[in-house]
Amino acid sequence: MVVVANRLPVDSRTLPDGATEWVTSPGGLVTAMESVMRTVDSGAWVGWAGAPGEAPAPFEADGMSLYPVRLEQEDVERYYEGYSNATLWPLYHDVIVDPEFHRGWWDSYLAANRRFAEAAAPVAAPGGTIWVHDYQLQLVPRMIRDKRSDVRIGFFNHIPFPSVELFSQLPKRNSILRGLLGADLLGFQRESDTLNFVAAVRKLLGYHVDGTTISVPGIGAAPVREVQARTFPISIDSATVSELTEDSAIRARAEELRRDLGDPERIVLGVDRLDYTKGIRHRLKAWGELLDDGSIDPHDTVMIQVATPSRERVEAYRQLRDEVELTVGRINGEHAPLGRPAVSYQHHSFDRREMTALFMAADVVLVTALRDGMNLVAKEYVASRPDLQGVLVLSEFAGAADELRAAVLVNPHDIDELKAAILRALAMPAEEQEEAMRSLRHQVMENDVQAWAHDFLQQLEAMHTPAGDTAPAVLLTGDANSAPEEVEVALRDFTAMPRLLIASDFDGVLAPIVDDRDAVVPDGEALAALRELSDLPGVAVALVSGRSLADLDRHTTMPSSVVLVGSHGAEVGALPPWMQAEVLDKSALAMTPQKEEQLAEITRTLRRIARAHPGTEVETKPTAAVLHTRSAKGRGGLNATEAALEYAMTLPEVTVTPGKEVVEFAVVHTSKGAAIEALSRASAADAWLYLGDDVTDESVFAELGEHDLGLKVGGGDTAARLRIADTDAVREVLQRLLHLRADER
Repeated sequence: MVVVANRLPVDSRTLPDGATEWVTSPGGLVTAMESVMRTVDSGAWVGWAGAPGEAPAPFEADGMSLYPVRLEQEDVERYYEGYSNATLWPLYHDVIVDPEFHRGWWDSYLAANRRFAEAAAPVAAPGGTIWVHDYQLQLVPRMIRDKRSDVRIGFFNHIPFPSVELFSQLPKRNSILRGLLGADLLGFQRESDTLNFVAAVRKLLGYHVDGTTISVPGIGAAPVREVQARTFPISIDSATVSELTEDSAIRARAEELRRDLGDPERIVLGVDRLDYTKGIRHRLKAWGELLDDGSIDPHDTVMIQVATPSRERVEAYRQLRDEVELTVGRINGEHAPLGRPAVSYQHHSFDRREMTALFMAADVVLVTALRDGMNLVAKEYVASRPDLQGVLVLSEFAGAADELRAAVLVNPHDIDELKAAILRALAMPAEEQEEAMRSLRHQVMENDVQAWAHDFLQQLEAMHTPAGDTAPAVLLTGDANSAPEEVEVALRDFTAMPRLLIASDFDGVLAPIVDDRDAVVPDGEALAALRELSDLPGVAVALVSGRSLADLDRHTTMPSSVVLVGSHGAEVGALPPWMQAEVLDKSALAMTPQKEEQLAEITRTLRRIARAHPGTEVETKPTAAVLHTRSAKGRGGLNATEAALEYAMTLPEVTVTPGKEVVEFAVVHTSKGAAIEALSRASAADAWLYLGDDVTDESVFAELGEHDLGLKVGGGDTAARLRIADTDAVREVLQRLLHLRADER
């Protein structure tokens, strides 16, 4: 297995003789993965060595093969301190501080992710596993997949994933989602994070979602891929932490710590990176007020605050340090007895043995994060208390709160509630402490980091077998149109095939998109070209639209030689006599009484949403209901769409298809891609061509075979092989097809 992370699990240290020694890094990811990697045969780790400039050559350490990635000082400033920690980190942590958006930072993030992917791709064995970690490397899964289609790729997000409303603020948000969806399995800390990610994919990319399984359109001839998003709460090497408490030297150190603090009756401990997400300021405010109002006697109770240095070059962190140290100084100046602090502030790192001694000495540990993916300090404290004493005060906004329900849970934003929780913890009887700690230890000891990794890797192993070593196809990105000569060559090659299927979407392709759907006016010359094409030998023609079949027929008035397919494939019109009608099995499209009832309920709900957002409207079809937001005022369209997609999350059996200012709810499971595949078989086509402009057309482009041709109309990323500008270009393509095919005959 190959692990890809921002940092290697070791740091370099220069010895007195000038030699370099590699020592284990203190980071949370390293702490979590260290014991896992010891159990993996031939494990490799790709990451930055921690110093800017030329990367060391690959080397061995702790039984692992380490592959350093080069980052220059500018990369550190723009990719790591900039985009990762001043843009993504605050946005993903509920905008506790304002994120900064700079286009230059994105360029560095993109380049750095590419460097990690290029380093990792050659390392994995054929058919092997690559496990990418955390928010700094969200583009890497897709980049690796483009290079190594034979490997399984997992991604785990160690921090929260924000709500779709917050995530939507992020420039290049769709690139982030597509980068993540290069993985086969995506892991998140909390169920809410998983659902937030799925909602973002559904809303912003328009991909089909079934529960937490995402259908990702294939690239070129590649089939649709199914990507799983799942919840895997991370843990610690709990047995090792617990065993440290049996070490006589660590026990003696815990007793020494209490003596050094003057043998107080109670020690309250906070252990955090110095980060604004950790709630240190809120904690100190509550502690200061408890001292101010006399609820805590500083002669009897002392607080230790460990604040490990973190990202000290980032302005928000420098400001936080100043505020924390000023607050600690004020509290000690006003309340500390002679010879003893009211708050013992420690702005440096502690090794694992010293940290275990601190946990053993502490009567109460405060974990008051304002937002945290998990927070392993909470679990480390529990693992350090086999004596079943001690109280954990835990923020409900930390991922650990989902599992450690026997802790004293608190909303750290409510200072009065936080003060009450601290007093409750300090006064908790030994019997109640034992009961709570027994429950907490059961959770932590049974669900350790090895179980977490095993669950993730077992799920990844169970995913579909990776494709063979095929060359990756190219995805069209941006808005640049294909060169005219490239389109000409493709049309010539296509029309040379014996039997053809030529199919097209309607809105945005044959007709410009308009606010009033009933006022749409298709291009008459384009429709005429399709009619003439349908009369040529060996050519089948179809229109495939999201409109209902009756609506499509009314606006096109096509002859019987052109097959009409409405409602994204759920409605199929009359077939020409030469088409193999028996191949089109319509039984799966039949409406049952249960589906009729479900559709009626969906329609009622969508109409309630439409009434709440003026300008939106609901269209009903035989097998679907559609919310249209094109005419909504202000943010009404966005709000209506969000309400509809939130409702969609309660309907796992319904096919929900977001498009351009529409969201369709279909109780019959089909797609334009499935319709084209069936029409191709029914017409015995040797190749098919499809013109489409919407995200709903990507299910067609995902089915492209070697001789098939997809043309994307307009901008946006697509799996189609060529891009043309607009409806005028569509007309020219259809007329050129008619000319070329007529010449062939």
